[in-house]
Amino acid sequence: MVMMGATDGASHDAGPSGERGGARHMHERASRDASRVPGAGAEGYIPRACRGGPPAPSMMSTTMPSYLRARVARPLALGGAALGAVLAGCARPAPAGAPVPAAPAAGALPPAPTTGAFTRALTDAERAWVDRTMAALPLRDRVAQLVTVWVLGDYVNAEDPTFVRVREWIAQEHVGGVIMSLGSPLEVAAKVNSMQRLALAQPARIPLLVSSDLEPGLGRFEGGTFLPVNAAWLSAGTATVLPTNMAIGAAGRPEDARAVGSVIGREARAAGIHVVFAPTVDVNNNPGNPVINVRSFGEDPAAVARLSAAFVTGLQNEGVAGVAKHFPGHGDTDTDSHNALPVIRSDLARFQSVELVPFRAAAQAGIVGMMSAHIALPAIQGDPTTPATLAPRIMTGLLRDSVKFTGTVFTDAMTMEGVGAGYPIERSCPLAVQAGNDVLLMPSDVRRCVDAVVASVGRGEIAAARIDASLRRVLELKVRAGAVSRPIVDLEALRATVGAPAHWNMARGVAERAVTLLRDSAGLVPMAATATTTAIVYAPETEAVAGMSFVAELRAGAKTVRDARITPRSSVAALDSLAQQAAASDRIVVMTYTRTLEGSGRLAIPAHINAWIDRLAGTGKLIVVAGGNPYVIKQFPRVGTYLVTYGRGDALERAAARAVLGKAPITGRSPVTLPGYFSRGDGIQRGAAQ
Repeated sequence: MVMMGATDGASHDAGPSGERGGARHMHERASRDASRVPGAGAEGYIPRACRGGPPAPSMMSTTMPSYLRARVARPLALGGAALGAVLAGCARPAPAGAPVPAAPAAGALPPAPTTGAFTRALTDAERAWVDRTMAALPLRDRVAQLVTVWVLGDYVNAEDPTFVRVREWIAQEHVGGVIMSLGSPLEVAAKVNSMQRLALAQPARIPLLVSSDLEPGLGRFEGGTFLPVNAAWLSAGTATVLPTNMAIGAAGRPEDARAVGSVIGREARAAGIHVVFAPTVDVNNNPGNPVINVRSFGEDPAAVARLSAAFVTGLQNEGVAGVAKHFPGHGDTDTDSHNALPVIRSDLARFQSVELVPFRAAAQAGIVGMMSAHIALPAIQGDPTTPATLAPRIMTGLLRDSVKFTGTVFTDAMTMEGVGAGYPIERSCPLAVQAGNDVLLMPSDVRRCVDAVVASVGRGEIAAARIDASLRRVLELKVRAGAVSRPIVDLEALRATVGAPAHWNMARGVAERAVTLLRDSAGLVPMAATATTTAIVYAPETEAVAGMSFVAELRAGAKTVRDARITPRSSVAALDSLAQQAAASDRIVVMTYTRTLEGSGRLAIPAHINAWIDRLAGTGKLIVVAGGNPYVIKQFPRVGTYLVTYGRGDALERAAARAVLGKAPITGRSPVTLPGYFSRGDGIQRGAAQ
C-alpha cells in the first residue's frame, strides 16, 4: 500500500522494510605473558623514564578486565617527555640490574609535525627508535607488524567476543595495525584509544597504525540512525558527509578536491586515524563498473590526475597519510572484485596513457601509500588468473620501477574473492609479500597468514631483508603520522573538530557546484514556487534516510509537497495507485538513490520500477533527480528532465532540491560519458531564479 504525506513532513514507505570466543584462552595467554615479561608485575624492572604515574581514570576503560587494566596502568600518552622515554629505550622493558636511561627534558622531542610530516627527514631520536624497535623484534613479530585487521567502530563491551578477538590480535599476535569501519566518530576514537593502550602495554610498546576507508561520500564515520514512529529521523552522530569524488569532478575545481582532502585529514586525525585509504584515482571509463562508479573523479585521465594530486595535498598537509587506489587501475571493468577476479585485457601502452596517469600524479604529489587492485592483467603479468596484488611484474615492476613509487604499498582486503579464489591464505600472504606489498590488509586468519610468511622466510623463498624493508616503511610511517608521539587522542577535543560547521559549509558549497542538469526538454527546471508537487524517493530498504533531506528542502521552498517512498519491493499495483494520486500535482519529482555497495553491485533499479518511471515521463510533469549512480537514465530513456548529484548525504540532497527550486545556480558538468545519452562536459547551465 502506498502511504503519502502532505506538508506535515511525514515520509512513508510504499513497500515493506527489509535488509562478527576465546576470552578464557586470552586470559590464560595474557596471564602467562604477564608472568614472564619483566616489568609486568614488578615495577623495579621498568626503566625509571617509563614509569610515572598511571593514566587518569578517564583514560582507562572501566570495563577493561583487571589483568589488562593492571598492564595498562603505565604511562601511555606518549607526548613530550613520555615520547622521549620511549625513544630513549623503553620500547622493551630493561632486564634487572640494567642501567636506567634518562628521559629528555619535557618538550625536547615534540610531537610529529603535520604539514611536511611525510617529506621531512626523521630526527636522530626517531631514527634511533625505528632501529631499536626493529632490532628487538623476533621474525614472527616483524611479520605481524605488516598485518592490519578490520575492526568495526561500534560500541561493544570489553568482554564481547568480537572485541576479545581484537584484543587477541593485538596482545597475542602483535599485529601492526587496524582498519576502522562504520561507527560514530566518538566511539571510533574511544575504541582506537582502548586498542592503542593495549598495544602499548605489550613488551615491544609499538603503537598501532590506524587506517580507515574515508573516501568522500562513503560515510564510514556516520553513527546509527533512529526512525521513531511519526517523527523525523535522528542521527547518533556523524563526521562531515562530503560529496563524492565524481561530484568533485563535476564541479571541476582542484581547490574543492584540496578542501575535501583537508577536511577528511583534519577529522581523521582528531579520531586517531593515521592513514586514509583515499583518494580513489581509478579512471571510470566503463559505465558498467559495479564497484568504482562515483568513487572516481571521472573518465578523463588528466582531470582525474589534477584532482587526485590536489586531494592528496589537502589530506597530507593535515598530517594524515593518503593511499591511492586501486593500482594499477580498477576503472575499466564490469566485475566487482569483492565477488570475483576481473580480467582487464588492455595492453601496457593503454595503461601507461590512461590508468597510470593519476597514479603518477599522486606519486609526484608525494602520496605516502598505494593500494593494490585484485584484478588480472594478462598483457602485463602474462596470465589471466594472477591478481595484480600477487604479481611481482605489477606491484614491483610497474609500481616501483616504472611509476617510481618509493612509499608504502597496501594490499586491498585479502578477504575479497578477487584474491581469495584459488589462493588459500597459506599461499596468498607470502605471494603478496613476494610481489612487493608492505602491508597485508584484513587476512581472513591472522595467525595462519603470519605463520605462512614466516615459513616462507625459513625456506628461503622470502629474504629476511625483504621483511625488514617493509617493516622499516611501516615503523617510519608510524613516526611520521604521529602514532608514536600521539597514540591517544583527546575525546573532548574531537568535538571541536569533527563535523564542524565550517566543514559542513564547505561540503554544501562543493555540492552546489556539482549538481548537473543533463536534460530539460520541457523547461521544467526551475520549478515554480507556486507549483503543487509530489516528491517520490526510490531507495533500497536499507537506505532508510535517503531522500529525507531532499524532500525537506523541497517542502521548505514549494507551496505544497506530498511525498512518498518506494523500494525495490514496491508492487506494480502500489506504483499504479501512486501514479494516479501524483497525476493531480503540477510537478512530479522522483529522486532515485543507488550507490556502490561492496560485493553487491546494486547499481541498477528493478525493471518494474524503471518501466513505471518511464511511464510517468509521459505526463510531461516529471523531473528525475539521480542521487548516486548517474548512469541510470539508460533505464528510463523517455525522461525529459534529468538532474544528477553523483552521491548521497545531506549536502548533495539539499543542493539538488535548491537547484530544482531555482534557489541556486546549476553549474555542474558531467565528468563521465554514457554513449547515446550524455558526454563528458555536458551540463545545462542555469542561474538562480530566486
